[in-house]
Amino acid sequence: MQLFRFGPPGRERPGVQIDGQRLDCAQFPDDFGPDFFARDGLERLRTFVRSHGNNLPTVPRGARLGPCVARPHKLFCIGLNYRDHARETGATLPSEPVVFAKATSAICGPDDDLMLPKGSQKTDWEVELLVVIGRTARYVDPAQALEHVAGYALHNDYSERHWQLERGGQWVKGKSFDTFAPIGPLFVPREQVADPQHLRLWLTVNGVRRQDSNTREMLFGVAELVSYLSQCLTLEPGDCISTGTPAGVGLGCQPPTYLQPGDVVELGLGDPEVFGTQRQRVVPFEARP
Repeated sequence: MQLFRFGPPGRERPGVQIDGQRLDCAQFPDDFGPDFFARDGLERLRTFVRSHGNNLPTVPRGARLGPCVARPHKLFCIGLNYRDHARETGATLPSEPVVFAKATSAICGPDDDLMLPKGSQKTDWEVELLVVIGRTARYVDPAQALEHVAGYALHNDYSERHWQLERGGQWVKGKSFDTFAPIGPLFVPREQVADPQHLRLWLTVNGVRRQDSNTREMLFGVAELVSYLSQCLTLEPGDCISTGTPAGVGLGCQPPTYLQPGDVVELGLGDPEVFGTQRQRVVPFEARP
């Protein structure tokens, strides 16, 4: 069973995918947000599906998919966490995880348009594995860290490199524009992922393969990242950690290559039948309500 959310932006409803069939779980009392994960939501949802599965309507084909988790309290990202990505950007391998925040207002659906910021010069792509926390974590040992993970999803950590690297201050500025955090389409519970350090990641721009790697290339694995963050802050249910991107970003191209209106970005993680894939069309900025 995988989880997803569907419907218009801001009015998404919960759903589950079972054996490829997508079922509408609007009758379930909770959305897939922090309260859901804090109150044993996955087990309650499994019980609900077992009891009501035969009567749940299917989701209409072509329905818009929202982010598979409702807005978390925190969205952290890890920089330079793949050895080949650090090399292509000319950065020294970090001795500890490079941690930054991404505004949760950037979160959108997996196939929503990417809106280029006004005056964007260097908007870049980054396919990543997203970790969703299921249990409060404080001072967690790496050996127990995965017990605090609820599951995983696909994330594209879009970055405006001019704002990130050339405007001074923190990376969060270049990471937090609207639509810069498409998540999903599917949330995959932890027990359905045998090894989060053995998942293929790939991304294409206009059909050209730009990124193709595996999570085993991470410098700091999922368990180490959860443990590390729990030493300096409290990870709460529903919080998300985007674990870094491999080589192949636009910044690392020779010459550097960035997104333009009309481009199409597609990406995937692991088995597409399990995690699904994303597709974003690049459009000029337009204000959202």
